Amino acid sequence: MIKILLLEDNPTLARSLIKYLKRHDCEIDWAKQGEEAIDLSYDHKYDLYLFDVNVPLVNGIDVLSGLRNAEDRTPAIFISAQIDIDSMAKGFDAGADDYIKKPFDPEELLLRIMAKVKPAKEKRTVHGFSLDMTSHEIYRGDTLYGMGEVQKNIFAALLTAYPEPARKEMLMESLATHNDGALRVNIVKLKKETGLDIQAVRGVGYKIL
Repeated sequence: MIKILLLEDNPTLARSLIKYLKRHDCEIDWAKQGEEAIDLSYDHKYDLYLFDVNVPLVNGIDVLSGLRNAEDRTPAIFISAQIDIDSMAKGFDAGADDYIKKPFDPEELLLRIMAKVKPAKEKRTVHGFSLDMTSHEIYRGDTLYGMGEVQKNIFAALLTAYPEPARKEMLMESLATHNDGALRVNIVKLKKETGLDIQAVRGVGYKIL
């Protein structure tokens, strides 16, 4: 399931897109104006932003620019009736990954969505750290992050579960000695090494905040 935040003030177009994309394994949250999109982006995690440029109050470019300034790197596609060089430059400067001009074929939009979402689905990125879901290597930015096997496995479990907690039983599997004390020691070391805020969730396990 691909979770998309749609910012579009035209109800006819929005309902048409929602109906089409839902048939292709997409879940859509619809915002009719910029401020609503900002609120939704803070309350939920999305795989892709699909923003119309010209919407009431806060326009799509300003919404995305604010999200990028808040270190939100969710892939984003702008939809607009006007695609001139100047408009496109502003959009890409704001952090857009792609542009599509109205009117457009929904199949073309779906292809563009899949092209942006697929690479993101193959890795988990949390606070500057990335877990490659295929190789299971961990990177800080673009650099391979070196760490011991136990720490790496615990960190990978935390990254995979984010923003939910990783269950204690799963984290214990990385340890030679399956006890709470050994797990707490490793969590403390991991917090010190990465600088991340990792906290216990009573009765569940640990999570990255």
